[in-house]
Amino acid sequence: MIKKMIAAALLALGVAGLPVLSGCTSGMSTHSGNGTQPPITKAEVQAAQRAWGDGIVDISRVYAKGGDYKARALDHIKTMYAYGDTIVLFKPTLASEDQFRGDVDSALSYFIGREGTEDTGFAIKGWTNVRFKNEGIYSGSDLAMAMGNYFFTGPDGSETKVEYSFGYVRGADGKLKIMLQHSSVPYGSWK
Repeated sequence: MIKKMIAAALLALGVAGLPVLSGCTSGMSTHSGNGTQPPITKAEVQAAQRAWGDGIVDISRVYAKGGDYKARALDHIKTMYAYGDTIVLFKPTLASEDQFRGDVDSALSYFIGREGTEDTGFAIKGWTNVRFKNEGIYSGSDLAMAMGNYFFTGPDGSETKVEYSFGYVRGADGKLKIMLQHSSVPYGSWK
């Protein structure tokens, strides 16, 4: 019953165009559906997760081969995230000084690193695979959410488990875009 009430409230807020988020400093407006796009499906969320993971692996591959990994990372961000369409609430896994990445430049810094910052380049660590294990997916409106664990396979074959929450909206091109990403290492697993 509570799940249905929460889902109905989220749907009503999103469809009604009411501000779902407050206190945001990015200057972007919150997303509101216009009802012209079909509802987001679980299959679309799972496809977006695969595409996101494949993109991270490809950034690592391009970096390892000495290619233009910055351009590949920018393409990944522009393809997968809703920057420019709506507010993006992005809290990366390994960020403590600059916790939130509300624009393309700060997301790029996280993915490929930037001298003089805490960013060491999460997406250039040599990942060979990313797999998602969803705890649950909310879909069926113009907003979808997923929560669970994702596992990053390193160059030595070891897996790193990370907890995630992702929120998706449909972009102007009809494809899902990430507007919320929160990642963290499981409690007690860091050293």
